[in-house]
This record gives sequence, structure tokens and C-alpha cells, in this order.
Amino acid sequence: MKNITCPNCNTAFKIDESGYESIAKQVRDNEFHSELRQRLDLAAKEKEDALQLQKSELRSLLLEELAKKEREIEGLKAQNDKADLDKKLSISDATSTLEKQIAELKSKLELQNKEADLEKRTLAEKYQTEIRTREEIIKMKEEEIERHKDLKARLSTKMVGESLEQHCENEFNRLRATGFRSAQFEKDNDSSSGSKADYIFREFGADGVEMISICFEMKNESDTTATKKKNEDFFKELDKDRKEKKCEYAILVSLLEADSELYNTGIVDVSHRYEKMYVIRPQFFIPMITLLRNAALSSYETKQALAKERNYNIDITNFEDRINKFKEGFEYNVDLARRKFDEAIGEIDKTITHLQKTKEALLSSGNNLRLANDKAQNQLTIRKLTHGNPGMGERFKNLDGDE
Repeated sequence: MKNITCPNCNTAFKIDESGYESIAKQVRDNEFHSELRQRLDLAAKEKEDALQLQKSELRSLLLEELAKKEREIEGLKAQNDKADLDKKLSISDATSTLEKQIAELKSKLELQNKEADLEKRTLAEKYQTEIRTREEIIKMKEEEIERHKDLKARLSTKMVGESLEQHCENEFNRLRATGFRSAQFEKDNDSSSGSKADYIFREFGADGVEMISICFEMKNESDTTATKKKNEDFFKELDKDRKEKKCEYAILVSLLEADSELYNTGIVDVSHRYEKMYVIRPQFFIPMITLLRNAALSSYETKQALAKERNYNIDITNFEDRINKFKEGFEYNVDLARRKFDEAIGEIDKTITHLQKTKEALLSSGNNLRLANDKAQNQLTIRKLTHGNPGMGERFKNLDGDE
């Protein structure tokens, strides 16, 4: 039996085991459910509190993140505003610089255009002046050409040539008394060689030594001449005359090839074809003589010294000629003797070679004789002769016994 007390009235009473178990079970079940309900409620409350706390924390985080994003947005907006401002300022600066450069370029272009226009006007005025000057010169030249053509047309070819010779002679005679007192300028009349020059110029020093000599040929022809001659057609003959007249220089005074730019320069050196030869226009006749004469004066002292030395050394030259002749004869005899000596040496060498061969043959013969003698001394004995021949041995023994 179990004693239990009523919780409401505090009355104690007894109950058997089965009833007690039933009542205890009910009590336990009620307590369990009550406790369970309490625990569930507590858990639900804790869960609700945790959820509220989590919601609060999440909201705080979200608010904080939102505030951070708003700050970033504000920063980006500020940066964007600054970049826009910098961009606007850069564009403004670039535009201002570009406008300034454009203004400068426009100013320079306008200045260059003004300078170009001024230069064009200046050049145009200059060219017009030059054209007018050239036209006047051309007109004057044409008039001068016409005068020359008219003059040439009225003269024969021979008269034109004679006029050129007379012109040169007159020019020289005009200055002979003042500039060429010791000079000779004469017409060449010596045609013994088949040809002759027009004029020969020679000048001598006070001691009679020739300073300079020039062979002159004057050539011209009328424009109406059928066959047009060239300056080079006379070079060979002029060079021949220079050598025959024993002149240092040859000069062709020519009006031929009037349109040639080369010959119209006035003085043309043709020494690359013929030695010391020049082609000149008539206006350079006196200047050319003066030029060559001045060059000759600088070497005049040398020519004087050479002439003096030549006169002093005539006997020495003859002596040297005799010495050279003796040397040539002596060298010939020495050469002949050397060749004979070489021939004798060659013959001796041949004889020595022949004797050497004879010596070698005799030595070989003596060697063979020695070998033959050795064989006769060593091999020609009775014992060696009868060796292997008993019959001959017995006979030689018998001969020895009879003796």
C-alpha cells in the first residue's frame, strides 16, 4: 500500500500499488507534458529572441552596408564631378591652346602670303627689268650681227682673212714702241717646207737669249662660203709649222665657229691634243701675247743660266761623248770576253763531267778486278776444286806422291 497526500486538501489516504502506479503515471504524464510545453515555449521564445536578434543584427549590417555604399556612391559622384570638371578644364585649355595656335598659324600664313606676294612682285619687276635689258642686249647683238653679216657679205673670203691679219698686225704695231721694243712680229714668207705660218713672234733678252716665240695662224671665212671650216681642221698644220719654225707656242686667231660656246669664251687651251697650242678670238690677241710673255719672263733667268751653262759645257759634253763611246767599246769587249770565258768554263765543266764519268768507270773496273783477285786467292785451291770430286782428289794425291 502507498500513502499519498492530496495536493488540494492535504488529506492523506492509502492506495494500492496498481492505483498508485496509475496515478503516478498520470502525474508524470501531466508533468512531462507541462514541462515539455514549458520547454517548447521557452525554445520558441529563445528562437524568437534569436530570430529578432539576428534580424536586428542583419538590419544593422544592412544599414551599415547601405551607408557604406551610399558613401561610396557619394565618393564616386564626387570623383565623377571632379573628373567632369577636370575634363571640362582640359577641353577648355586645349581649345584655348588650339585657338591660340590657329590664330598664330593664321597670322603666320597671312604674313607669308604678304611676303610671297611682295617677293612675287619684286621678282616680277626684276624679271621684267632683266627681260627688258636682255631684249635690249639681244636687239643690240642682232644689230651688230646684221652689221657684221652685211660687212662679210660685201667682202670675199680672201679679203676677210687678210682683214683679220691686218687687224692683228695693226694692234701689235700700235703697242710695239711701248710694250714690245725688243720683240719681232713679222709675216712668215718662208714656204720652203711646203707650208708657212701667217706671223712669227719672237722676243729676245739683252744678251740675245730668246725668251719666247709664238707661231700665229689667222683664220676667218664669209658666212656665204660653201664649205664651212672648223678650228680643229687647222691644228695639225699649225703644229707642223710651229715645229718647223722652232717656236715654243702655236696660236690660232680665229673667227670660225662663231656659234660655239667653247671658242666664244675667248681663250681655249688645246694642249691635250697638240703641245702648247691655243685658240683665241681676235680681241684676245694682245692679252694672250702679254700673258705668255709675262710667264716667259719668270723663266728668263733660268734660260740664261742654261744657255751659259750650255756654252761652258760644250767641251765637257764632247768629252762625255768620247767617254761614253769608250765605255760602250769597253763594255762590248768586256761582254765579249765574259761570253768567251763562260764558254770556256762550260767546256771545262763538260770535260770535268766526262773525266768524272771516266773516273767512276775506272773505279768500278778496279773494284771488279779486286773482287776477281779475291776470288782467285780464296776460291782457286786444290781442296776447293776437288771438293765433292773424289777422283780428282786421288789424282792430285798421286801427283804429290810421285814427286
